Amino acid sequence: MKTTKIYILALAFIASIGITSCEAVKNTNNTQKGVGIGAAGGAVIGGILGNNLGKGGNTALGAIIGGVVGGTAGGLIGNRMDKQAQKIDEALPGAEVERVGEGIKITLGENSVNFDLNKATLTSTAKANLDKLVPVFNEYPDTNIQIFGYTDSSGSDEYNLNLSNQRAASVKSYLGGKGIKSARIEAKGMGEADPIADNTTKDGMAKNRRVEFAITANEKMVQDAQKEAKQ
Repeated sequence: MKTTKIYILALAFIASIGITSCEAVKNTNNTQKGVGIGAAGGAVIGGILGNNLGKGGNTALGAIIGGVVGGTAGGLIGNRMDKQAQKIDEALPGAEVERVGEGIKITLGENSVNFDLNKATLTSTAKANLDKLVPVFNEYPDTNIQIFGYTDSSGSDEYNLNLSNQRAASVKSYLGGKGIKSARIEAKGMGEADPIADNTTKDGMAKNRRVEFAITANEKMVQDAQKEAKQ
């Protein structure tokens, strides 16, 4: 996958504080990655990572890292996520697809998922691009989908937060209308939080106006992987 990144998490405890280090490495075996995470502390340390990186899971990255299973089961989940990430990348080449831990982070810029000015109405381009993701999401029903909406820094904090909430909800509603079970989907507006570019430039502001997805294993996938790991 030309845009896919695979993340390895290296964990270390210093004194009484658990500090994590996260390094992006391409083309790494994800079964080995999952086993490594498990050996370092599995879901417990995954929760620590989620709190540090994602403010308790309130970002796509935090949501993924916070749900780490670890061990052989985590490696099996990682392999399944590899396949889904590959298909997402093929279906929507304009998306930034990142394999993170045992999940997938998708970033869709405003050229992929955009809205009418100052509104939460999806444009025809946005709908067409979301349509490309629907078959992949339906092919992997044992995953949860968390949607995070972002704005640039123009406007008040309250306005941006409300607008991003409405836009994330619009994406959720649209996917639900395409047959994806609503129980799988959560939506959250982040306003102007967590900018990925400079808000003092037009280009940077455009990059910050984005939608991110966190794709993680649901309970069934976790249980299936744990059973398989014991065989």
